[in-house]
Amino acid sequence: MRVGVVGTGHLGREHARVYAGLPGCELVGVHDVDPAAAAAAAARAGCPVLPFEALLERAEALSVCVPTPAHAAVAGACLEAGRHVLVEKPITDDLAEARALVALAARRQRVLQVGHVERFNPALVAAAQHVHAPRFVESHRLSRFGRRGSDVAVVLDLMIHDLDLILSLVGDAVQSIDASGVPVLTASTDIASARLHFRNGCVANLTASRISLERMRKIRFFQPDSYLSVDLLQGQVAMVRKRADFRLEAFQEALARGESPDLAAAIEPVPVAVGSDEPLQLELQAFVAAARGERPAVVSGEDGVRALEVACEIERLLRPGA
Repeated sequence: MRVGVVGTGHLGREHARVYAGLPGCELVGVHDVDPAAAAAAAARAGCPVLPFEALLERAEALSVCVPTPAHAAVAGACLEAGRHVLVEKPITDDLAEARALVALAARRQRVLQVGHVERFNPALVAAAQHVHAPRFVESHRLSRFGRRGSDVAVVLDLMIHDLDLILSLVGDAVQSIDASGVPVLTASTDIASARLHFRNGCVANLTASRISLERMRKIRFFQPDSYLSVDLLQGQVAMVRKRADFRLEAFQEALARGESPDLAAAIEPVPVAVGSDEPLQLELQAFVAAARGERPAVVSGEDGVRALEVACEIERLLRPGA
């Protein structure tokens, strides 16, 4: 499949690198409004720099890695040209534009995948097999401040990763949202916390900061019979669950007698094997497979809209007077 990359900032360079080594793919070119950035990415990936129109002519599928405010215009042009599109997250910074992109992809019968790359994190993939009807979810995504991503609030920059993960794993509608946050180094929110109440009773607490001294990407799932802690940065999963022969009555009777029950007889650790594949490579492989018609998009345009809807409501709640 002939592929191309529009936008050769940090993420675009990585997309080009992975495409260049992906079996069954030909990286036909890259494009950026910054000629120097495009030349550097092209030299690294071993492909030409092309004008946007020429790239549209040659590629069958494109990664759109331009700044978020330009997502709608660039991804829309690619879809109008009949190309399959992977647009980096968030799908756009405007709900109406996001919904228009989804409708356009449907009309043109082309794949629209959104770059929520954490769906392909091997730790998350391994943990997801054990996530069943969580009752409480807690996520922390903390980062040092950097220029990249600061064109949008921290909710769209960082928290939206975990919004997408939680929405996909809880599998029900959000009923209500509470949120708080503050701007510190930019004009928009730099630290935010949100609490989601789902229709099925699950509650999720999310914290995102881009002015932390240490990086953290952790998500925890609390379930009636198990607990999982997923470190997305370190690629590790810790899990414990109630033993199959656990008897609640006996446990409570021991407590009533003033005894200290043996927790090892009640719960057990569960080893969870985590793969070592690069998330971005898995994401682009999945996109190419979807473009070839071999499978649906793992993170569809509709998924991107769903995460953006919640993110926009959180941002609304963070505005003064909301």
